[in-house]
Amino acid sequence: MNHQTSDWNESSGSNIRIAYAGTEFKEMISAGLNEGFKIAYNNSIDQLNDYLGEQSILSVPDIILVEVDAEGKWIKMVEEVKQSFLLNGLIIVLLSSQNDKTLRQKAIKLKVHDFYGEPFAISDLRERLNFLVRFKLIKPKLLELSKVVDTTYKMPAGKRLIDLVISGGMMFVLSPVMLIVAILIKLDSKGPVFYKSKRVGTGYKVFDFYKFRSMRTDADQLLAKLSAENNQYAAEGGDNKVAFVKIKNDPRITKLGNFLRNSSLDELPQLFNILRGDMSVVGNRPLPLYEAEMLTSNEWSMRFLGPAGLTGLWQISKRGKEDMSERERKKLDNFYAQKYSIWLDLKIIAGTVPALFQKEKV
Repeated sequence: MNHQTSDWNESSGSNIRIAYAGTEFKEMISAGLNEGFKIAYNNSIDQLNDYLGEQSILSVPDIILVEVDAEGKWIKMVEEVKQSFLLNGLIIVLLSSQNDKTLRQKAIKLKVHDFYGEPFAISDLRERLNFLVRFKLIKPKLLELSKVVDTTYKMPAGKRLIDLVISGGMMFVLSPVMLIVAILIKLDSKGPVFYKSKRVGTGYKVFDFYKFRSMRTDADQLLAKLSAENNQYAAEGGDNKVAFVKIKNDPRITKLGNFLRNSSLDELPQLFNILRGDMSVVGNRPLPLYEAEMLTSNEWSMRFLGPAGLTGLWQISKRGKEDMSERERKKLDNFYAQKYSIWLDLKIIAGTVPALFQKEKV
């Protein structure tokens, strides 16, 4: 069995090892990933399986890059890698000659790291692979040691004082409303009152993010399918990957949940996040992990250099309406990260009240 390995450029400073399977994109991969990557080429998935079986803990690749085959062997390969004690932490990226929704949904369901359907730019793939390796290195530290992460953003004392006054005051004044909402949620549908999820905020700090539950209890399990079929940002991106997820007329939302979202009452538990210092009253919205991972370039990761917040430019500008493009949302986030100030915060707070009620069911 012949496993070819690309020439290794020692001066590149990188050491990203790739196990590749397939022949269709081999020439493009060889030319486009010739620097900074060490690639073991396998002509088929069967050869890849044999190659992976020969590896030890010291020689396993960083990335498995696989061409989707017509027989569907890639599915079993991914499942076996996910179940392997040695291999289950490896980055898996799929390449396909078809930009097919069904294939993409299968890939999402299998929780591979990315899927590229032809045509795709090799420069995009190279940037993505580099990012995934970097993010993999910092992600465990973000999840386990987020309290000691050295972020580049330091909360100004004046901004923190405003956060404490507003969050503490609102929790006291609105506590009867929050109690009523909690009771209504229990009466409306089975499940917990609060929804908790991991979010990425300032400096990629990961924290527990709280909301009143407005969805069915199986909402997270349905996200992959709905984001592939009904994401409002996906339409503008065509076949390209999009960072943000916003489901049109989301079927996961309960009857009471529609009211809570339209009135923004579901956001009230985030006052506790503000009180704890996880986020600020004004800032860029903290993102779920899967959305944060999609912001791969320096251009868009700038948003994480500013404060995370309950409300911000995106919320008051168009309140998530369908006519806001993904690029517009990213630009607003970056603008705030660069230009935030106490005066800008006060303007945003003043503009938040009329933006609370929205017509769009997004």
